[in-house]
Amino acid sequence: MSGNTFFSANLLLAYAAYFVGTASPGPSNLAIMSIAANHGRKAALAFAAGVISGSMFWATVATVGISAALIAYSHFIVAIKIFGGVYLLWLAYKSGRTALSASATTSSKTDRPATHKGLYVRGALLHLTNPKAVLVWVSIVALSSNNAGSTHGAVIPGCALIGSCVFSGYAFVFSMDSARRFYTRARRALEGSLAVVFGITGIKLLAWSSQ
Repeated sequence: MSGNTFFSANLLLAYAAYFVGTASPGPSNLAIMSIAANHGRKAALAFAAGVISGSMFWATVATVGISAALIAYSHFIVAIKIFGGVYLLWLAYKSGRTALSASATTSSKTDRPATHKGLYVRGALLHLTNPKAVLVWVSIVALSSNNAGSTHGAVIPGCALIGSCVFSGYAFVFSMDSARRFYTRARRALEGSLAVVFGITGIKLLAWSSQ
């Protein structure tokens, strides 16, 4: 009885930690908001699917215990850190260019929307190129463990469901006409904020010590 209670408490704690991390405003959520408002629900859902896939990849790595080896292999972490930081700075440049454009119409002409496959890849890259995602999942896996063993088998599908609901929710809400009208009015400010978030995150990632 107590073991089951402990099992449930640990699992709920892991779910809560993942929910807070995914629901809090960050690069992924802001990108989904922007894509939903600019290119519609299907495009945003494709990007969100890529983000979720990247997250679940790191979840699997952490669950099977490979994360410790990857963290120990400093060259691997450094390579991902540099690539991820540069990628985020490139996204910051694109968002900044959109924010400085005269109108949303001008922006759409100079920056054609990617295919759904391309958006999926971009979403996945956003998460796969962040070595901190490994550390987050190491923490979540640790939170889900109990004295009798681990509950990892329930962590990945549960977090996948939570992530799907959160990211898809952003895609649905910000593809609604009312949200898109709001985005049109506040486009420059929102895209500027996205550029700042991507830029700061990219710089912090490049400066982050993996030691």
